Amino acid sequence: MSISKTEREQGKVFAPKFDANGLLTAVIVNAANREVLMVAFMDAEALDKTLETGLAHFHSRSRGKLWLKGETSGNVLRVEEILVDCDQDALVIACSPAGPTCHTGATRCFYRKLEDGVLQPVNT
Repeated sequence: MSISKTEREQGKVFAPKFDANGLLTAVIVNAANREVLMVAFMDAEALDKTLETGLAHFHSRSRGKLWLKGETSGNVLRVEEILVDCDQDALVIACSPAGPTCHTGATRCFYRKLEDGVLQPVNT
């Protein structure tokens, strides 16, 4: 679909702008407190499945395929809201997590901060 810059930035038409690899960035936040949980990538298939099911789906770059977050762990992300940035090439998706978000078992993937060149745990 071809749409003008003005329509993309100010209109009501949802026309995601995927990059050269067919991906857009998705920042996942906790719907309850807006804490950043993770960052992932979506292709058109992942976005369509997310909209269809209400569960966050992503494109796994390492596996090269569709990935339902929590498909093996049960720690799915139920989508509550999707915010679209000004030029429609990134999303902030507010989700209710069913458990830890990070594959390490941490509540979120952002559990460390860089402080004086050293990674330190984030206090929660």
